[in-house]
Parts: sequence; C-alpha cells; structure tokens
Amino acid sequence: MSDAAEADVVEQTRQLAAGAERVVVKAGTNSLTDEESNLDDEKVDKLVDDVVSLLDRGKEVILVSSGAVGAGKGRIDYGSDTVEKSQALSTIGQSHLMRRYTESFERYDRKIAQALVTQHDLENPERFTNFKNTIETLLEWDVVPIINENDAIATEEIRIGDNDMLSASVAIGVDADLLVTLTDVGGVYTANPKHDDSARLIEAVGRNYDEIEEIVDGSSTEEFGGIQTKVRGARDASEHGIPAVIAKSTEPDVLEKIATAKPVGTLFVPVNGVIDD
Repeated sequence: MSDAAEADVVEQTRQLAAGAERVVVKAGTNSLTDEESNLDDEKVDKLVDDVVSLLDRGKEVILVSSGAVGAGKGRIDYGSDTVEKSQALSTIGQSHLMRRYTESFERYDRKIAQALVTQHDLENPERFTNFKNTIETLLEWDVVPIINENDAIATEEIRIGDNDMLSASVAIGVDADLLVTLTDVGGVYTANPKHDDSARLIEAVGRNYDEIEEIVDGSSTEEFGGIQTKVRGARDASEHGIPAVIAKSTEPDVLEKIATAKPVGTLFVPVNGVIDD
C-alpha cells in the first residue's frame, strides 16, 4: 500500500471513529489514582468530563473501569501483596470508586449503574445474554453502565489483563462502534517512552500489527508491560470491524478530539474489510 493510500485509510478510520454511536471507554487504574493509590478527584472528574462530552453528542457510552484494587490499597494498611488480599482490597475499593463516580456524574445530572463481570460471564451464552440485555436496558434509560471485573472471585483477571481484554470483549459483544483505551502513556511507541527519550508515537496500527507487537513485546517491562494487553485488546476489536484508540487519559478533551476526527494517541484500523484499501 502506498503512503498516500495508507494515509487515506487512517483518515477514513478517524472519520469512522468520530461517527461512532456506541462507544466503549476503558480507564486504567493509573488514570484514576495517585501515586499513593488514593482515588484522584481531579482524574476522576476529568474522565467524567470527557465521557459527558460524548453523551452530549448523543452517543451511548459504556465505561469499563479499573481502579477497585488500587482504590482499596489507599484506604487500608494491608501489608504485603497476595492474590487473596487483592481480592479483599477490590471489595473495599469498588464501593469507594462507585461513590466517586456517582458524585462526579451528578455534576451533570447523569445516572450510572454498576456491573461486575468476569470473562466467564461473557463466554457463557446464557450469562452473556443476561448481561447484554441489562446493558441495552440501561442505555435505553440513558444510564451510563460502569463495568469492572469481579475481582473478588476472578483471580486470573487480577494477575493479567487489567480489564483490557474484558473491554475488548464487551465492545465486540454489545456491538460497539468504537473502543477507546485510556492509559497513562500517549499511545503505542517505538520503544518504552518511560525509559527511552527517542521513543516515537506510532500513529496507526493496521497491516503492520505483527511489527508493532514485536516492538511492544521487546520494549515492555514489568512497569510498562500493561501496554501489551492494551494492544491485543485493541487488535481484537479491530478484527471485528471496530476501530480502536489507545490514548493518554490526561490529554485535554481526549474523547472530544476522537469524536471530531482529530489525531490523538494510536489508532487501530479495522482489518476485516470495513475500511476500503
């Protein structure tokens, strides 16, 4: 594909993302908490401001939110980390997280609802049908569904994924038109931007996915490794015809920029023929 054709495909995808009617937004723990694992009011309010900017455009938004374990860590002296303690911390942090979301959305007279699920819930046909019906009803009522993994019982999800794969599964399962993953880095880079000043932002991922995956695997560390599941989640969505964006949560008006087809973060081009090339 020529550079001109590739640029055209990227622009088509931006327009497709901007026109999305149903959007799944995933927010990571670092997008919601401070360095001491306390919920950061400014970060929560900023996320809600961004979500409401989409709602005000008439879009449906489903928020997949991490942060329960992190919020729990900031509220109790728990000692060393274990899976069992992480599960218990999630139950402490989840109620605090939802309280803050309720307060923040109330600034706009918006109502929210909580849904705790595991990957098993999405893979079991009967459970998934019940889940999808609930989400559809909430959206009909103009209520914002806020989904999190049920960390109290989902030990595997605590260890890997951090809602990245769950958000992709939700986007695919509820027929979303766009998946946006908000994180503490500006997208996908040619190297780990936290350790390499020469790292460059990768504007778009499509046919170059294998190359990008190799770069991400090579640059990931324990600190930065979460980008791997974000990339794979975005790729899963794109393979089902859903454009995806990985962007920085602190970017001003980040969701508004996506909704107006402005370049932001890393864009994942659908790879199943939705975009003509």
